Amino acid sequence: MAIKQISVFLENKPGMLKNMCQILADHKIDMRALSLAETKDFGIARMIVDDIFSTTNVLREAGFVNRLTPVIAVCIPDETGGLNKVLDVLMSIGTNLEYMYSSLGKEADHAYMIFRIDQNEKAAEAALRNAGIRVLTQEEVSEL
Repeated sequence: MAIKQISVFLENKPGMLKNMCQILADHKIDMRALSLAETKDFGIARMIVDDIFSTTNVLREAGFVNRLTPVIAVCIPDETGGLNKVLDVLMSIGTNLEYMYSSLGKEADHAYMIFRIDQNEKAAEAALRNAGIRVLTQEEVSEL
């Protein structure tokens, strides 16, 4: 099952990311992964958090526009070619990768990667599992 990522739209001006992070800290919300992309006028903070429901509500109440997006999280052995193996599987089923980012985790000998793909997440997850790649659940990601 795909996990949920929260995308937050931030005006591209000083202090906006800090304000968002302060609100999360004030509500004891823990980010498990974060990616920030920007354009001239706005940025998008994409994050995986420990409590999706609380986070989306807190951000809305604070005036931050946000939405949930399905993504796939995998645990990759920290070894040469680890990411390439995942990309091979995704390519073999004709999946286009829209973006990806990494996360820290408790297992020092593994990398955690978040993937947004352009197609059926269930088919991609099945293919990854069949290739011996560990696909994480929402609960597992919340505990990273």
